[in-house]
Amino acid sequence: MSGLDAFFAALAASASILWLVPLLPLLAAALIAIRLLLRRGCGDAGEPITAGIASAAALGALLLLLVLDLAALGGALPERVAFAEWLRIGAVPVRLSFVLDAYSLPSATLVALIAWVALRFSATYLHREIGFQRFFLGMCLFLAGMLLIVLAGNAVLTFSGWELAGISSWLLIGYTWERPVATGNALFVFLTNRVGDAGFMLGIGLAVWSVGTLEWAWLPGDGSLGKVSARLLAAGFVLAAMVKSAQLPFTPWIARALEGPTPSSAVFYGSLMVHAGVYLLCRLQGLLLQVPDLLALLAVVGLATAVYGSLCALVQSDVKSALVLSTVTQVGLMFLCCGLGLFWLAAGYSGLHAAWRAYQFLLAPAYMHLVRRPARPVPPWLATQRWWYTAALQRFWIEPLASSLLARPTLALGRDVRALDERFIDPLVGAPRDDEHPALGDPGDELIRGHGLAGRVLFNCANRLQRLENRLLLSGGGALGKHLQRAAHYADAIESLLEQPRYLMLMVMATFVVIL
Repeated sequence: MSGLDAFFAALAASASILWLVPLLPLLAAALIAIRLLLRRGCGDAGEPITAGIASAAALGALLLLLVLDLAALGGALPERVAFAEWLRIGAVPVRLSFVLDAYSLPSATLVALIAWVALRFSATYLHREIGFQRFFLGMCLFLAGMLLIVLAGNAVLTFSGWELAGISSWLLIGYTWERPVATGNALFVFLTNRVGDAGFMLGIGLAVWSVGTLEWAWLPGDGSLGKVSARLLAAGFVLAAMVKSAQLPFTPWIARALEGPTPSSAVFYGSLMVHAGVYLLCRLQGLLLQVPDLLALLAVVGLATAVYGSLCALVQSDVKSALVLSTVTQVGLMFLCCGLGLFWLAAGYSGLHAAWRAYQFLLAPAYMHLVRRPARPVPPWLATQRWWYTAALQRFWIEPLASSLLARPTLALGRDVRALDERFIDPLVGAPRDDEHPALGDPGDELIRGHGLAGRVLFNCANRLQRLENRLLLSGGGALGKHLQRAAHYADAIESLLEQPRYLMLMVMATFVVIL
């Protein structure tokens, strides 16, 4: 064996440690969280350590990916690597599988590079911020989620990264949690993205039912799947992609997401997470080509989103809003490319745009010092059209419409469920009403009495058991009473243990395992 062959063989062996790529940022997040809980990362002295842990994890993932890139260029790398089985849905096994092809490896390398640059930038940008450690914790979780999205070999592992990126996004939008605007925007983004998650879960369920596999490489792209099954299966994933990439009518969430710090906006909504939907469509191109009507829908939605984003961007007066609406425009054009069947063009376009937009977002705080000329005025053709100008300025009234159709009904449903619980379920089971609680420390305190049929039955049973306890335990009751006293002592000890939160959570987890 020549030296070159031995070199590529050593590079190919690196595929066996591919699982380290998403694991490194997860370990960094865990370490930062432990330091935060132990209050060892607070203050100026702890900032370099926290930033160093996050940056080292991103750099380690980037170096591992560069090694894998060299192995792929030498043709010594398999396109799919599978490890142990970690879940089973019915008869369908879910393995820790990863893909190493022309889509995943360049995307993962770009994700790690942009995240590493953003983390290095954030160490200075967020100096002496109160939530410094929380920011780097969220960024590490996001990096792990994005790496899982682009490297995962099956839908369930991709969905795990999908959710991890979404949760970290929610945490960083509400970074300044003491501000109601930040928490309100974080809640709105969270609710909107749950619609896409429902579509993704629908796709997973249909894949299990109709195909019998969740591996991306084995999803039928040869036309063997029926038209109805293929259309339903693809529709779930298309919905998830549209929401994640902020396509119409789900565009309003991305403007509200700018409430977070600028570095998180750069990697989340400027360069990386907003392109996750495009990546998912490229991954499913074999399936999408079987349903031309869905491709036509993608083309129409992409074109409409591009027009919407371009018109709204022309009338913005702040840098971040103009940049994010320009991002919406470009991602809409990527969806148009996917709808036309040009998936390779959409993938290349996505990578180039992600790199350029990350640079623009990270440069945004310095624009006031760098730009020496006034802001570009609104084009004359738009300024003279009063209706179009007003519509673009109001972003075509889609944001209040989305709030009325999504956020308000969800909050109203929560209030209705709470009212149902307080007015019907609590009286049925005998729980006391709030107005019947005696004041704390009031000499008129008395036993809580049951309400409703179930409450009266339980109250009578409790009285009988109390009398039995008084007769057998408190009055001695002979040998039987002593044995019962000892048993009651053991039962009280067990009950006190089970009331601890850690044992309660363990029982809840065991219940879910039994159900599954």
